Amino acid sequence: MSSTYGKLFKISTFGESHGAAVGVILDGCPAGIDFDMEFIQSELDRRKPGQSRITTQRREADEFQVLSGTFEGKTTGTPIAMMVWNGDQRSKDYSHIAQQFRPSHADFTYHVKYGGNRDYRGGGRSSARETVARVAAGAVAKLILKQIGVDIKAYVSQVGKLKLETPYQQLDLAEAENNAVRCPDAAMAQQMFDYIDETRKKGDSIGGIVDCVITGTPAGLGEPVFDKLHAELGKAMLSINAVKGFEYGSGFAGVEMFGSEHNDEIYLEDGVAKTKTNYSGGIQGGISNGADIYFRTAFKPVATIMQDQESIDAEGNPVIVSGKGRHDPCVVPRAVPIVEAMAALVLVDFYMRNKAIQ
Repeated sequence: MSSTYGKLFKISTFGESHGAAVGVILDGCPAGIDFDMEFIQSELDRRKPGQSRITTQRREADEFQVLSGTFEGKTTGTPIAMMVWNGDQRSKDYSHIAQQFRPSHADFTYHVKYGGNRDYRGGGRSSARETVARVAAGAVAKLILKQIGVDIKAYVSQVGKLKLETPYQQLDLAEAENNAVRCPDAAMAQQMFDYIDETRKKGDSIGGIVDCVITGTPAGLGEPVFDKLHAELGKAMLSINAVKGFEYGSGFAGVEMFGSEHNDEIYLEDGVAKTKTNYSGGIQGGISNGADIYFRTAFKPVATIMQDQESIDAEGNPVIVSGKGRHDPCVVPRAVPIVEAMAALVLVDFYMRNKAIQ
């Protein structure tokens, strides 16, 4: 199983949904970084369950413990180990699927790959509970990026067919944290909230899109040809549970444009190269060009729904799977800090790789 990410700034995550704990070992963090415990906890609080009636009602404090790698408020350059204990497990909610496969879940594929050795409690290692570790590590990465002036802000731009059409440049992205959906437009956020709540009451789920904007990225990050910056961002986002799509810059809409429209013309301002437009999304040739990096990540409807569905059991017999347990009717509000965390991990790793060759 692959549980390690990064080249120089590496994380290894561990733990299952209903195990004792989830955690991360972060290796390669420079010494002398201010280890802001309150900030890291605030990032975990943004991801934790039970935030509103449109998220899972599992109750977890998600208070983290630091086991190594810091001293007197600063990183020491040694591996940082962080852990969050699981508290509100209800494993009995999953006993009915011990030998059954939930549609569109990882149950069947984990069963096949690991020879039938599958932790069915909440999905085990395939559960989004694992992302607690990513957010903790991503918070440390954000502390490093803050020192070089890089800022990452993600927000919900779409739930189902409800779309926020306003360009990010015209939005106050900080407003996303002022509502349960994490949409920076208050009126659209309320529509999205009501829609998710209606979906929840029907025992169903709905998907959505998280946009992310990265400002202050220095030009030159990325390692062509196989570790292009946009390719690594895409890999990082697609590694998140329930993600089905990734696009950056003009994305798929760019196919409708002529090259004369799409090319980002370059000019010099105070000795710094800039572009008149940014259809490239801040990345050209797989390398950051100093402009804003922006991308979109599509999340599918949560697979567990409170409705009966047809499936099979481990013996191949047809069964009816009944939805039980506590699940998000729409994952995107809680996915926002996860998207930010993975983006931060990518950028810090590339920043350190750049330092290693220059």
